[in-house]
Amino acid sequence: MQQKVDLYDSAYDNYDSNVYQQVRTETYGQDFGQTSWVTIRESEEIPQLLALNADSSVLEVGCGSGGYALHLAEKFGCRVLGLDINKAGVRNANRLAMARNLAALVRFEQRDVSTSLPFADATFEAVFSNDVLCHVQRRVEVLREIFRVTKARGRFLFSDALVISGLVTHEEIATRSSIGFYVYSSPGENERLIEEAGFRLMQMIDTTESTALIAKRWHDSREKREKELIATEGHANFQGLQRFLASVNTLTTERRLRRYLYVTAKEE
Repeated sequence: MQQKVDLYDSAYDNYDSNVYQQVRTETYGQDFGQTSWVTIRESEEIPQLLALNADSSVLEVGCGSGGYALHLAEKFGCRVLGLDINKAGVRNANRLAMARNLAALVRFEQRDVSTSLPFADATFEAVFSNDVLCHVQRRVEVLREIFRVTKARGRFLFSDALVISGLVTHEEIATRSSIGFYVYSSPGENERLIEEAGFRLMQMIDTTESTALIAKRWHDSREKREKELIATEGHANFQGLQRFLASVNTLTTERRLRRYLYVTAKEE
């Protein structure tokens, strides 16, 4: 059995470390504290796809260390609430909000989103979730809760990097799943669940190629800093993360796993 590997705790606990900052910048081109497959181009497109403006109230499901939510608030003046199950990520996100004088616009809460959301109906103009729902059980129930808290004519965007589109061995599944709980999707399943939850699918974008590129850049950037990262993570965890990233690159380059971005709307 593949040994479990820590990605998120080490990433969030070492957010301010120079070596982790260097890896993020080299991987993505801009440092939002990311641990996702979102390119900078996609980060720039998300606000337009969600139709954000200064009046928007926004929910991010799976905020991580909060860097992207803070970027949205700074650029658009919108109010953002970020949720994440990881305690270190939420702690770091709230610290950053205070340090950047954005606590009036952005706040973060630790929460397991597989349970019901503690918000009134029709609270948010926009909801988004980058590469998170694949970690969450009860996907259709989560989508229904998101539908409930989204305002009429509001938008919901999410990505799924685990849509199976070819033959994948059990060893590859184990390596790809080594960083935590995962749910893999069959082609068409997200579209069906989106409709079942009540949303209308506006756009589905294949972003598999960019996922492969990020995985390679992330792997190679870490490889160049092997000694520094081993000193922080330990040898076994460093090697485990390298195997994970190599697996992502192989499976997406060969298009046996695909990543899609789904843009949906809640009609009146």
